Amino acid sequence: MRYVKTILVLLLLSSFCGLAAEAQLPKSLDALKNLGGQSTGGTTSASGSQIAQGLKEALRIGTENAVASTGRPDGFLANPLIKIGMPKQFQTVEKGLRLTGFGDQVDGFVTSMNRAAEQATPKAKSIFVDAITSMTINDAKNLLNGGETAATDFFKVKTSDKLYQAFRPVVDNSINQVGTVKRYNDLLGQAKGLPFVKTQSLDVGNYVTNKSLDGLFLIVAQEEKKIRTNPAARVTDLLKNVFGK
Repeated sequence: MRYVKTILVLLLLSSFCGLAAEAQLPKSLDALKNLGGQSTGGTTSASGSQIAQGLKEALRIGTENAVASTGRPDGFLANPLIKIGMPKQFQTVEKGLRLTGFGDQVDGFVTSMNRAAEQATPKAKSIFVDAITSMTINDAKNLLNGGETAATDFFKVKTSDKLYQAFRPVVDNSINQVGTVKRYNDLLGQAKGLPFVKTQSLDVGNYVTNKSLDGLFLIVAQEEKKIRTNPAARVTDLLKNVFGK
């Protein structure tokens, strides 16, 4: 009888141990899964160097598209967002000239300013490339999590002076070729004969250069927004990896 009781006790203990082992098995599997996830988790997020490369890629594509779209006939003139019009301080003069039959001359002056901008814009490409190359990993990390146009704003600070120096001679040459200054002086002469219209001098080259740069950076900013917000604009694997997270 004692022998039978001993066998029953042993069987019960064996069953209990088996159940305990089964209860621990899922936990062990979960632990292995978690461990595996930890070992591969680092590959799902972009590294510092990838972020820098991604931002440079975004700026390269954005600036190339911006230069291509603005540095051609009607690139400025046909785009209402960046079209160079009469300066605000000359709007009264413009209105007076149009009312007195000089609308065609005003339009000719406006067209010539935009043509000068379109001819100057391609000069930006090499300056943009230099600025992109100089971007650091720390710069890129800060810009990645910045606003929709953080990279463009950074870029503007880095390149505006150099771009102005590069643009101004091209603009001056262009406005001389297309007769912008002459058109302006002719309009100024006509405006002086209008009653209640106050005329003032204008550095046409400076005005066109600054408006050209404003328009160019506006288009670059639009390109950056596309890459940040529209998956279809991320045309390379690098852009998908950096901006898709």
